Amino acid sequence: MADLTLTTFLSLDGVYQAPGAPDEDTGDGFAHGGWVAPYADEDLGRFLDEGFRRSAAFLLGRRTYDIFAAYWPKITDEDHLIAARLNGLPKYVVSSTLQDPRWAGTTVVAGDLVTEVTRLKERTSGGELQVHGSGRLARALHAAGLVDVYRLIVFPVLLGSGRRFFPEGGAPTALEPVSGRTTARGVEIRTYRPAGPARFGTVGA
Repeated sequence: MADLTLTTFLSLDGVYQAPGAPDEDTGDGFAHGGWVAPYADEDLGRFLDEGFRRSAAFLLGRRTYDIFAAYWPKITDEDHLIAARLNGLPKYVVSSTLQDPRWAGTTVVAGDLVTEVTRLKERTSGGELQVHGSGRLARALHAAGLVDVYRLIVFPVLLGSGRRFFPEGGAPTALEPVSGRTTARGVEIRTYRPAGPARFGTVGA
């Protein structure tokens, strides 16, 4: 069974909305899209390449899938690692409306999320079943306890508004740190595994 790994960009105040471009997602009046761009550098690129090397298949939400499908098939350089992986490996998109995906290697997942994702994890071998972006899907997978590895890429910017990845009302959960690094531009890259329910006590008791 493959690990389901989640890689997500977050602001320091936990916002995941529209990291890539100003017009990527203006829902709820969000006007701060494109907040990743000032911090992109070779360190971040190396980390992303390392992650894609571990991929065996991709699980994407509909919005992220549409963004990826409009861009990555146009990148045909065989030496471009991310493009080669995204174009060549199986892709699963969670959608109740998508009928005829044009991106080669795409399968639509439309059934019960827990059942379908559990089956995908069981069928995937040779690497990770990776989720990139896909904020709403990622939150649902987190709430269902289906994420095996969290790769949280935290940028040194406070946005003050926007959709937050870990919303109020979620189950208190402990995470076990696996690794961490900081890029030259101050981006904190942290990898965690779930470690059961959060524990509580009194300091110094």
